[in-house]
Amino acid sequence: MTHEQVAALAKASGTYGPVIRTLAYCGLRYGELAALRVRRVDLARRRLTIAESVTEVAGTAVFGTPKTHQVRSVPVPQFLVEQLATTIEGKGPEDLVFTSTGGSLLRLTNFRRRIFDPAAAAAGLPGLTPHELRHTAASLAVSAGANVKAVQRLLGHASAAMTLDVYSGLFDDDLDAVAERLDAAAVVPPACPKPAEKKVRRTRARR
Repeated sequence: MTHEQVAALAKASGTYGPVIRTLAYCGLRYGELAALRVRRVDLARRRLTIAESVTEVAGTAVFGTPKTHQVRSVPVPQFLVEQLATTIEGKGPEDLVFTSTGGSLLRLTNFRRRIFDPAAAAAGLPGLTPHELRHTAASLAVSAGANVKAVQRLLGHASAAMTLDVYSGLFDDDLDAVAERLDAAAVVPPACPKPAEKKVRRTRARR
């Protein structure tokens, strides 16, 4: 997705716009977003600490560690800070950042049916899934100049090799941008004029 498509989807999602932008710009898995607690949001440093995830098992919410079982710190774009501040206003440290309108856990099934799918259709993106916003985060990060290690840390992959396996096409496309930046930054001396051809006198050897 492009920045414009993310904006259209967020607008169509109404009060859940910050959910869309957090998924699209911070690269969280949906379970990580749903399990994010207020105490793990550091707006001063513009960081989210991802230490917990939630999944639904037979209709029951089960909280645990993220997929790779590793805690990671995720950067938050400046434009999203104010929206997150409004979202967590009045909440306690252990409260969930993102909840349903009734204040309960933002379950994926309900969120898709009631909010996400209608918003995607309204934004001209029918068939889009929440997980594709994670791919969007990787794509937008690479286009902004992030290297493979930065994308690995953003997404919480176990290794940079895994990131390359999944997103190698993004980095290949970025090679053109790298070449363009090198071209703009390089100091190239002016082309030297070709030397004039010297006329060679042919003399007969004296006997």
